[in-house]
Amino acid sequence: MFGHHHLDKVAGHSKAVTAAPKPDKSGQYISLMALVMMNVTIIGSVANDVQQAYYGLSSVTLFVIGAIVFFLPTGLVAAELASGWGQRGGIFRWVGEAMGPGLAFTCLLVLWFQTAINFGSGVATASTTIGFYTPDWDWAVNFMNHPKFQLFIILAWLAYYWVLTWISTKGVKAFARITKYGVLIGTFIPLAFMIVMCIVWLAQGNTPNVEVSPEAFNPFRDGIKLSTLSLAAGVFFSYAGIDMNAAHIKQLKNPQKEFPLSIFICMILTLVIFIAGTLVIAIVTPESQMNLVYGLNQTYKILGQCFGAPWIYVLFVWAGLGASMASLVTNMAGPSYMLGQAGRSGFLPKALQSNNKHGMPSRLMYLQMAFMTVIAFLCFLIPNIEGFVILITQAVTILYMLYYVLMFVSFLRLRRDQPNRPRGFKVPGGKVGAYLVAGLGLAACAFGIVLAIIPPAQVSQEVGSPAIYVGVILALIVVVLGVCFAIYRASRKHDWVDASNQFAPFTWEVEGLKKPQKVLSNVPSDMLADGQNPMGMPIKKLWNPNEQLPEAAIKAAQKGTVPDDDPAALNHPVKPAADAAGVAGGGIPLSQPPQISKAAKIGTSADVGLKEEAATPSSEVAVKQAPDVPAASAAMVAQESVPQDPAADARAAQAAEKEDEAALASAQSAAAQAEVRIQAEKNRIQADSQLASAERAAKEALAAEQEASKAADKNADGAQEGPSASDSTPSSTTK
Repeated sequence: MFGHHHLDKVAGHSKAVTAAPKPDKSGQYISLMALVMMNVTIIGSVANDVQQAYYGLSSVTLFVIGAIVFFLPTGLVAAELASGWGQRGGIFRWVGEAMGPGLAFTCLLVLWFQTAINFGSGVATASTTIGFYTPDWDWAVNFMNHPKFQLFIILAWLAYYWVLTWISTKGVKAFARITKYGVLIGTFIPLAFMIVMCIVWLAQGNTPNVEVSPEAFNPFRDGIKLSTLSLAAGVFFSYAGIDMNAAHIKQLKNPQKEFPLSIFICMILTLVIFIAGTLVIAIVTPESQMNLVYGLNQTYKILGQCFGAPWIYVLFVWAGLGASMASLVTNMAGPSYMLGQAGRSGFLPKALQSNNKHGMPSRLMYLQMAFMTVIAFLCFLIPNIEGFVILITQAVTILYMLYYVLMFVSFLRLRRDQPNRPRGFKVPGGKVGAYLVAGLGLAACAFGIVLAIIPPAQVSQEVGSPAIYVGVILALIVVVLGVCFAIYRASRKHDWVDASNQFAPFTWEVEGLKKPQKVLSNVPSDMLADGQNPMGMPIKKLWNPNEQLPEAAIKAAQKGTVPDDDPAALNHPVKPAADAAGVAGGGIPLSQPPQISKAAKIGTSADVGLKEEAATPSSEVAVKQAPDVPAASAAMVAQESVPQDPAADARAAQAAEKEDEAALASAQSAAAQAEVRIQAEKNRIQADSQLASAERAAKEALAAEQEASKAADKNADGAQEGPSASDSTPSSTTK
């Protein structure tokens, strides 16, 4: 359905960018734990445990199954993709590398719509829980069942959302702090309280409200029911979203190592939150008293009664507001941030591309909040709200599952099409392990899609006939995909590329290909992106799709450098590796061996019109000789005073020594990169020499063939003259 237009646009640009993308000076580094907390914010929350608590100990089994068939595959696949293609874009980068920019852009739009619809549809329900921020429990429950002034409360709630969106526009560093402390205060501290007080509650002689037996762990002991399958699907996809914060991968100091590690830490913490929180709620709260809306607050109230403080739930409701803040700022920033990055490379109109001084796509974020506001009012104003929410929720679920289907398929295609591309982390088990992990994830996605299409029991009351239910869901999906397709088609007809965008081109674009296809190159994606023009602009340096570089040189070149398109480079400026090694900024054009290039249907630098700049590493390094310094006089020595703080001088000396070591490591890394470039140039020269030899041999063979042909023609002429002479001899004799 989607084509590949970026390379087709290259020829249409009148001005080619000659410099590599400059670092985004608004970005800042975030720590590993900050990213972990951002991941936990998206996935893990004790507020999500109430629904699963209905099923007692069997929910533990479902959580474990969900972790195995969906959470683990998603985390492993995202870790490998991020470590191999760590440039900006997240899932847009990964799907685009495997299947082209059209489907990649669709993934981002689906995620953007899904986030807005999910949060918008929850505003009306959240507005009914305002009473739980007071210590009057009975009034809070009554207000939830019979809300008053709900429109004004919704307006206030939306104003709160708008304020959090404004905070999100202040940059990754700003909302990373909110996320870190919001998750700590709103999730981990309440969870610790629940665990400790549950132990106290049991020690006081209270009886657990769940059956404790081996059979209780079996969710299918009463047979396979649709309600149990729906719960299983809900558990599976409560783990969704771990890939979303790949949008911020370039704010990590060492993304290839830290991003996969953050995923695995998040997986452990999320399992603890889900299992521990669900068990505490199930043990403490009687099933007959559970409520999906305020069940967690009820658990806090029961546990508070252990020491005569049932009002303590109020503290945790306010603490939960911290988790809510963290979740909203993260979800508002992530999808818009990725969409904005891709949009500046030619996919969105100019009006939606602008970033504020903090490097955030504020217009896109406010547009998403406006769309969320519309959804919130629709959910409030539509009379049959339950039916509307069911339809839109199921449609979004299917779209979200298609999003993950594309991610798993892209993972398998990249394993097949780019087998030699270095990855900092690989799914274990080789090809079998890759297909097993992706197969589990795809099966889980298919399971969720099927359950979303099956009409629920209340469909006739809320929606109508099953045919109407399925038809409306499919129509909603077609509308969303149609919007994605229309925007992509418009991007092909308009030149929306921002030449200053920080988006690196896809590897297949750098390798001179029109679309993703199988290549044998072992050059890291970061090295291919180094020094290139941004996506949507002419490729500055073409690489051969089958280039093979020494493994040791690649590993050495990847150590201790900051990528050129890293926005955090502002905070830790480093000298470009090429300059440090003495290579001119223009560098050696890395066109590769022509005999391989012909097989890949690309040529050398001369063939593709690149200008070769004969820049080679300098063999002469100017070294200033130390001048002769006369010895100090006794008077000068006497004037010198002993330092008052020798320890400070020692610390300063140690710091200077560390700086020297860092500079040495940087120089060694730069030298390694220069070695890689030199080796690539040697390969090209050797290949050109072989080609010239082959051409000379071909010319010599052609000349020999021409000489042989001339000799053959001469012999043929002589043969024709011979018979004529012999015929005249008998004639003269007779005469």
